[in-house]
Order: sequence, then C-alpha cells, then structure tokens
Amino acid sequence: MRKPVTLITGANGEIGHGLIDYFAEQTHQEVVGLDLKPLDKKLRARCSAAIVGDILDENLLQRLVSEYEIHAVYHLAALLSTRAEYTPDTAHRVNVDGTLNLLKLALEQARWHGNPVKFLFPSSIAVYGLPDLAVKRETERIREIDWNFPTTMYGCNKLYCEQLGRYFTLHYRQLSAERVTSGVDFRAIRLPGLISADTLPSGGTSDYASEMIHAGAQGRPYACFVSAEARIPFMAMPDAIKALVVLAAAPVENLTQRVYNITAFSPSAGEIRDRVMAAFPAAEITFEPDAPREAIVNTWPADVDDSPARVDWGWQPDYDIDRAFDEYLIPGISRLYRGAGSETET
Repeated sequence: MRKPVTLITGANGEIGHGLIDYFAEQTHQEVVGLDLKPLDKKLRARCSAAIVGDILDENLLQRLVSEYEIHAVYHLAALLSTRAEYTPDTAHRVNVDGTLNLLKLALEQARWHGNPVKFLFPSSIAVYGLPDLAVKRETERIREIDWNFPTTMYGCNKLYCEQLGRYFTLHYRQLSAERVTSGVDFRAIRLPGLISADTLPSGGTSDYASEMIHAGAQGRPYACFVSAEARIPFMAMPDAIKALVVLAAAPVENLTQRVYNITAFSPSAGEIRDRVMAAFPAAEITFEPDAPREAIVNTWPADVDDSPARVDWGWQPDYDIDRAFDEYLIPGISRLYRGAGSETET
C-alpha cells in the first residue's frame, strides 16, 4: 500500500530544516524530503524517504505519485532573489514551472485518494514594488492587495504562483460541463526577511541581517550592501515554521483569502548593526551600499499589515526583536562558531 505522507520540496533549505525537525518532534506525520542535493544526515534520519531530484523532472514526480499517498505539500524549492536576477530564465523554470508541476501533482493526488491536498507555499515581500523611497516612507503597513508591482524575477515568479494557487483552488477548469473542485487547498504566506540561528544565509536579498550576525560572531569584517537607513520587515526562523504549520491546521472555512502577510519586527540595517555590535563589541561592520541590490530592497515595504492572518488563523509571532536577538539569534549563532573547524556531516 502507498504510505500517507507530507512532501517537502527544497527540504535542505533553512525552512526545510525547521519543518522536518518540527514534524519529527511534534507530530506523527511521515515526511518525504525532496531536494537537488542529498539531505543532511540529521534530516535523512527524520524522513521516511529522502529523495535527490529536480521538481522539473516529471518522471520523478510520477514516481512520487506511484509510491506515496500525498496529503500535504510544503513547496519550498525555489531559486532565490539574488541568483534569480543573474539567471532569470532558469528562475522562471524552477520557480514557476516547478510550482505548476507540484500543483498538478497535488491535483492528481486529491483525485486519487479523495481528500483535499493542502499546498503550503512560502511567498515573499518581493511581490511588492514601491516606486521610490518617498512613497515607501509615506506608506504605512502595506496590505496584500497593495503595490503588487515586483521589480525582480523572483518577485514576479512568486506573485504569479500565488495566482496559480488561487486558480487551482477556486477556479480550476471553470468552464467544464461537469465542473468539480480540484481538491487542491492552496495556502500562501508572504514571508518577510528570515533570520535563522541554525543555518547559513543562502543568497537572499534580505540576508544582510543574517550576514551581519554571522560576521560578528566570527570576528570578521563585514561590509553591508545596503545603507544604514534601509528598512524591511524581518522574522526569526522559528516563527516562519510556526506560521506555516498553524496556517496548514486552520479550518478552511476560517480563511477569507489564500495569501497572507505575516511579520514580526521591522528594524533598519543600522539598528541591526547596533544590536550586533552590542553582542560582539569587536565586530567590524560598515556600510558599503551596492546600488542595484539596495534599489531592490528599497522597493519592498518597511512594514506590512498582517491583521487578516491574526484574525483568520490566530497568527502571533513568538519572537519580537528583543527576544529574537537576545534569546535566539545571538546565542544560537555564537554556538555555531564555538566549534569552528568541525565539519557538518552530510
């Protein structure tokens, strides 16, 4: 018999680590982890199966369909914002075509076992595109329906995939003579910049915050690629994991929309530097803005309105900025480098 499982794509990434740990420690869900690279040894031990493969490989996806009964998909695999700007065609294939492949897999699975398949999708504040700093400074907390004019390929990909998810869930084949629901239950979160104490920054445009803390903990100089005044929303990684699993558990009748903002705190880059310097007084952190990358950050909101998430499914971050830095980031990242020289097993 095929085993009921939760599929996590991009399982080797920052969010994948957190989700797999959560499912292993808090639930009895069987997890299939999928990534382009072999999963870390610790993750492999916590998965029913750890599969190396590409979400663009339709033969691989058919293998998953034939071997497993998939009841939920956490689709984390993506080409992140900075790299996507260098290879926009590849980004489109991975971020859009790959998502479409997974939505079709969810559709097929729902029809096979007769139950809705929840499809959790981490979107991004990169879907926003404010025209200039003056508008950004004048605009308060931005709603999901405001300023959806992304300037990056990554943001365009994420915004389009949100629409694909809505279509599969609400309007799939709406002109068919015998229209039936698809069985896909798409739910997306527009994540702010994420900061993890457990994994290294991986090429996101918001990673200057993580990079500052890692550099400070290692005692090496760091030149931040945005100015001290740059400001976007951030969140500690445990809250991102929490948001995904809480949204997944929410009764569908409580959801008034399919895409939700969430946030926790919105410091400037200068305020982040001050906290890093307070924790690591010998740190050397300067600001040497890279104009193209800072221009992207400046199109993203300084803060977002997450009141629909708070009302519909009880969203509430556990980590404000003080707790995030004092209890999670500074001690966690410091521990990473106390054992410098030891290699991670893979």
